[in-house]
Amino acid sequence: MDFLPIFLDIREQPCLVVGGGEVAARKCALLLRAGARVTTLAPALFRDENLDGFALAIAAAGDDAVNRAVAAAARARRIPVNVVDQPALCSFILPSIIERAPLVVAVSSGGTSPVLARLLRARLESLIPAGYGRLAALAGEFRDRVKARFEPRERRRFWERVLQGPIAELSFSGRDAEARTALQATLDDQRLAGPGLSLTGGEVSLVGAGPGDPDLLTFRALRLMQQADVVVYDRLVSRPVLDLVRLEAERIYAGKERAKHSLPQEDINHLLVRLAREGKRVVRLKGGDPFIFGRGGEEIDTLAAEGIPFQVVPGITAAAGCASYAGIPLTHRDYAQSVVFVTGHMQDGSMNLNWRALAQPRQTIVFYMGLLGVDILCRELAAHGLPAATPAALIQAGTTPQQRVLAGTLETLPGIVHASGVKAPTLIIIGEVVRLREKLKWFEGIETRAG
Repeated sequence: MDFLPIFLDIREQPCLVVGGGEVAARKCALLLRAGARVTTLAPALFRDENLDGFALAIAAAGDDAVNRAVAAAARARRIPVNVVDQPALCSFILPSIIERAPLVVAVSSGGTSPVLARLLRARLESLIPAGYGRLAALAGEFRDRVKARFEPRERRRFWERVLQGPIAELSFSGRDAEARTALQATLDDQRLAGPGLSLTGGEVSLVGAGPGDPDLLTFRALRLMQQADVVVYDRLVSRPVLDLVRLEAERIYAGKERAKHSLPQEDINHLLVRLAREGKRVVRLKGGDPFIFGRGGEEIDTLAAEGIPFQVVPGITAAAGCASYAGIPLTHRDYAQSVVFVTGHMQDGSMNLNWRALAQPRQTIVFYMGLLGVDILCRELAAHGLPAATPAALIQAGTTPQQRVLAGTLETLPGIVHASGVKAPTLIIIGEVVRLREKLKWFEGIETRAG
């Protein structure tokens, strides 16, 4: 170990930065964030005695002779000194920082490869949610109370379970008051003693899995998937997304296809309640976003009525994800000032929609579950005022390597679709914005066809 990792308290301490360029400005900003009283000095004005009375020094002069003089003068006075890009002259180094105040994580290569340290920091940024700062503050608030209640061994076990369980999730989701109340109630529970300590009450997380590409998952979604005891997932959850679930988690398929439901919706609702009452951490994983044609509202309505703790994690809905990967902006000031999401699901062989409201100029229409009704929706939109030449596109398996985009018009799209053998999941986009696809497309799947 070339450097001892330490954290210095420099609040209200005088610190000197020698230099006046961009690098020196960044160092000043960092010191100010830590509460220091910062003085800057032009390199040409530096004298050894300028360091008298300072608690810390940084040399960012851009002049090797001045930097060496600052380092030598600081060492003679036993003042910690950092010389930018010259680790051999440093008595301390400034690491790459992940800040989740009061939690701070530092990554350092000992000055050998600052770029590598920054790359590792970027990886860690994605693994450490912003909510960890709130959780650390909550733990600090209760530290003395926990210390007074438990012996060291039990104390460690207590914090390990609190910081990974439902109380932590309350804090992560911004429900700080509830987390504080739950932590106090847990601490007051006289049953918390010996090997029977248990803080893992059941809860349900309604998680949006996005349109298919696993890189589109939110950080919170991935964290909950990695912590789950049970995952109840839909047909539209892609295999690469499902592969990110914790290996030990039980997987329960609750998908729905046309005229074929593995579990009726009411059964799914009650399944979630039962699993949570068994003390399990349940992730209800739904394609796209749970609240956009995902029936998520029905599920949490049951959970709320049964007193089951839950949270909702939004996902990228299919309209946004598939349109982006197909190169079709849903709105554009030259083509569309509004966008409407519609379910194209058929009942009794028909679609009971407000066609006149949909067939408006300068509006983009996105049909979810419209594959089987493509003939009807194209015919009705044309009959209610949209020109037959209005651009239209169908996207199959959007955002995945299997993505297919079939483009045409209201008049030609049904024929293109029937000739293609396309299968669900699909999304249909109708409107002038489809014209932009040829210019803006950037992601290609297995097949693209226009007509």
